[in-house]
Amino acid sequence: MSHFCPHYPRPAAKKPAGWRMFLSKRRSWLDGLYERSYRMKMGEVHLPGVDLYMVNEPALVRQVMVDDAESFPKHDMLGDALRPLLGDSIFTTNGAVWRRQRELMNPSFEAARVKLVFGRMREAADEMVKRLSRGADGSEQDLEVEMTHVAADIILRTILSESLDGQGAKRIFDAFSRYQEVAPRLMMPAFFGLRWMRPWWQTWRSQRAAREIRTLLLALIRPRYEAYQAALARSGGMDPPGQEDILSTLLRVRDAQSGLGFSFEELVDQVAMLFLAGHETSASALSWALHLLANSPEVQERLHAEAVRSLVDLDEDGASKVRDMVLARNVFREALRLFPPVGFFARQSAQGCTMRDKSVAPGSSVVISPWLIQRHRDLWAEPDAFNPDRYDADPPDASGPSLAPDGTGVPTSRESLRHAYLPFGMGPRVCIGAAFALQEGSLILATLARHFRFEPVPGHVPEPVGRLTIRAENGIRLKVFARGST
Repeated sequence: MSHFCPHYPRPAAKKPAGWRMFLSKRRSWLDGLYERSYRMKMGEVHLPGVDLYMVNEPALVRQVMVDDAESFPKHDMLGDALRPLLGDSIFTTNGAVWRRQRELMNPSFEAARVKLVFGRMREAADEMVKRLSRGADGSEQDLEVEMTHVAADIILRTILSESLDGQGAKRIFDAFSRYQEVAPRLMMPAFFGLRWMRPWWQTWRSQRAAREIRTLLLALIRPRYEAYQAALARSGGMDPPGQEDILSTLLRVRDAQSGLGFSFEELVDQVAMLFLAGHETSASALSWALHLLANSPEVQERLHAEAVRSLVDLDEDGASKVRDMVLARNVFREALRLFPPVGFFARQSAQGCTMRDKSVAPGSSVVISPWLIQRHRDLWAEPDAFNPDRYDADPPDASGPSLAPDGTGVPTSRESLRHAYLPFGMGPRVCIGAAFALQEGSLILATLARHFRFEPVPGHVPEPVGRLTIRAENGIRLKVFARGST
């Protein structure tokens, strides 16, 4: 059986010159890749502003992200780009500050908590079905916009017990799109030692988009924070009862040593991170998953049959039923492999080290790219093909795969999943919302497959661009057909 191979930017035959790399990567970092990028174990680029090492070999990836993670903190350039939006959250901090924040965040994403918010995910999924059903049968729709809406709605419902109207979703989508478009243009000059070349109007656009999104979140968080503090004072320091959402957990959590919780500013930063990182990455993966399904009718029909069988009586342990939907989870995993929302992880070498035959100086940039590793020609069979059945061999744990040294030849599916699958990262900084995302992605895809059939729009080919996340520059337009009363 042949598998659908989605379009992606074809790599150049050889490494581009520095000036060409500078111009191309201002639009999308995918444009700077070349054929050897998908085969090399480790590459290096020396630019006026930075020495950059691209690490693809699994043993080295493990060294950077697991074994010696403290020696490879998050890159300060990434922090500069994201701080206006995410503040000093666990996505941008390092060291002791990050460890304290992560310990305070962990209780909100334990398995029991993720299972508890399933009902709110289902409510958002039901509203999504109503919105899509309003379109004429067979009408063309940009599914990126709808997936952004439902993902943002899920995050708001599960974190803040608020739903999101269509106008609010469109504002967020537009603001984040503007932020994404500007981010590479602000980051790239620093790689060439040209920080002073950041255009003031691009900086202004970036900061304006960040303020727009954070203003929406501030209006939702402040009343809850003030009400909680007032109730805490009235109760003499005893935790008052609250809503069963993630914000309620974040309000209650306390540091084991100091006994202190999050300040209001810290709380806003963490919720901004959860909202923006959570909804944007899920929206990206779901959009690409629908593109893959629309071009793979046989897989889509199998998923429809699975959903019809499984999406019944979800009031009783619905989370477990969705977790048992093997194909839905595998389709979502495969979308994460082919189009990982976060296409690269940027780290900075805190001290000198040797990797393979290269001397990595302190301050050097070390980049690990799920996009390259998950399409690596020596680590995967059919690396560019959509094949969700490959996960039946040995599905990785949601907390992140373990990596082992390379084998010889093309590995089996089991080896590939263990060695070269890392859409959520790994090690101490593995994505805190991995289990949340897998539950959400499986539910949304199953719900969509149950109620609708998707077909590609003739002549429309989504063009992936790598910015903060991997999105389609021209949208993901599909024909949407109702399935009837199934």
